[in-house]
Amino acid sequence: MRLRALLDTDALGLKLLGGEEELDRTVRGVMTTDLRDPSRYLSGGELVLTGLAWRHDAEDSEPFVRILVQQGVTALAAGEAELGDVPGDLVTACARHRLPLFAVHESVAFATITEHVVRQVSGERAGDLAAVVDRHRRMMTSGPAGGGPDVVLDLLGSDLDLRAWVLAPTGRLIAGSKAAGPALPAETCARLAAEHLAATRTGRRAPHRVLLGGTAYSLFPIRSTGRSPQTARDARETLLSDWLLAVEADAGDWAEERLDLLHGVTQLIAVERDRRDAARTVRRRLAQEVLELVQTGAAPAEIAARLRVAAPVLLPGLGAAPHWQVIVARVDWDGDEIESGPVAQALLEEILVDPLAAGPEHSDRIAVAHTGDEAIALVPLPAVATEHDGSETGVLADVLLESVRDPLTAGLDGDGHLTLGVSAAVHSADGLRGALEEARHARRVAAARPGRVCAAGHQELASHVLLLPFVPDDVRRAFTARLLDPLRDYDRRHRAELIPTLEAFLDCDGSWTRCAGRLHLHVNTLRYRVGRIEQLTGRDLSRLEDKLDFFLALRMS
Repeated sequence: MRLRALLDTDALGLKLLGGEEELDRTVRGVMTTDLRDPSRYLSGGELVLTGLAWRHDAEDSEPFVRILVQQGVTALAAGEAELGDVPGDLVTACARHRLPLFAVHESVAFATITEHVVRQVSGERAGDLAAVVDRHRRMMTSGPAGGGPDVVLDLLGSDLDLRAWVLAPTGRLIAGSKAAGPALPAETCARLAAEHLAATRTGRRAPHRVLLGGTAYSLFPIRSTGRSPQTARDARETLLSDWLLAVEADAGDWAEERLDLLHGVTQLIAVERDRRDAARTVRRRLAQEVLELVQTGAAPAEIAARLRVAAPVLLPGLGAAPHWQVIVARVDWDGDEIESGPVAQALLEEILVDPLAAGPEHSDRIAVAHTGDEAIALVPLPAVATEHDGSETGVLADVLLESVRDPLTAGLDGDGHLTLGVSAAVHSADGLRGALEEARHARRVAAARPGRVCAAGHQELASHVLLLPFVPDDVRRAFTARLLDPLRDYDRRHRAELIPTLEAFLDCDGSWTRCAGRLHLHVNTLRYRVGRIEQLTGRDLSRLEDKLDFFLALRMS
């Protein structure tokens, strides 16, 4: 559709502030944002709607407009509800970059414009889509919170007799229609999420059709960014953060109009997703402020003051500042430079939710910031439990990924890695810097382990194993080759089993009798093998230093 058609639609309440000569531009999608830099969510051709929350002073308009133009945005529409008239500096910046600018009257909801564009872009080829959109518009504008994804799913059930659910990429159930009956079992949700992520990784065109237990499901991505697989710079940038719509039906024989209907519905649900993300803005900002204070070495009193501000937001009604834990997450892709910080941030927010907690508004006690490719969560603990041995508990690394490991492994399969590190609970601002470093060290320990999805906790840091992930790869290779390659070569030529003998000897703390018994060898045979190890390597296994070198070499190999 063209911009001129939007301007001619009185119900949208749009007033042209600049760009009259550009009204024949085509609109291919719509996006609502209040981010200072929404570039990663833009693919070109969008009408961008903004409430201007990103603008703090006049200097902010020029870089914001420049980013939109660089991403190929068709036009910008600014709401008047927050600031009244659209600021002159924004009008000037749009005129300078030839970006059409509209003002949206305060009485018109962005949801109304979004749904109008969705309906027009899809060509109004499905009458039932128009009915769903119209009814959903009334639901969304009837109250400040809209109706959530459940409203759209209920309309699918009542109008089209389709059972449907919205799932997070971790497999957590976010919403389901009343017509869908009992909630999907957690195992089914996890398998559907895994199938969806695996299919997306292979580049298969949506919807993805899956057969589980004799039931057919069709899986549609819910992309709040407005991207399609054809226009995304790299699908991995949003792979682990996009929701999905699971419909109990085989879409393989659906008419094109019906597929358009479901794609339109995913855009409506994305509006609710964007509302949820907007609600996270305050918590993310709090986390970012605390993180910056901690990393720049601010005084504990200053950090404590910021934590006192954060505590009531994250734990309403709490009288005093709680204990805190720090969790660090990182997503790495083999051999590619992909901006993964925002994905790690959204993913960590989802991982920290109780997997049995349904609903889109679930992260009101979680504050996650991101810096570079690293996401950092500030988790408040209202009361830290104590085990019988005196150790404190909170978020535990070994159970954190238990329910989400399979879906995320499917999404990362081939070239991706998710690693998390969890700190101990700290009781004051003084301990946050140490907790951050502790969580980062734990994440590096997790990164040294095999597997696509790994986590490590602070309990694992009181060990020599902590040192191993920080040894450079080339040093590791040289060290292990110097000690172990002569033994491997000898084993290969003579089948002498010197490496297994060395491992058993060290495991038995150098006890000849226990080691010979474990290997079912005569002690003299064991002495011969150990002598051969010493001869080939020039080391003495009676010396502690040489024993330790062999031990570390075996661990790093």
